[in-house]
Amino acid sequence: MKITIDTTKCSGHARCAAAAPEMFELDDSGYALPYAGEVPAGHEDDAREGVLACPERAITFE
Repeated sequence: MKITIDTTKCSGHARCAAAAPEMFELDDSGYALPYAGEVPAGHEDDAREGVLACPERAITFE
């Protein structure tokens, strides 16, 4: 499973990083960066929490 962020929709609220800091980092401007690579086993729920926290729905979890 992989996290994807639509950077055209992200507004930099950082709610994803607040909800799931182990899955999301912020760049120098405060915009979300997805977890690099595949989401590790056992962290799927964390990734989903970050996805659901995004008010713009800019994040998908496949």
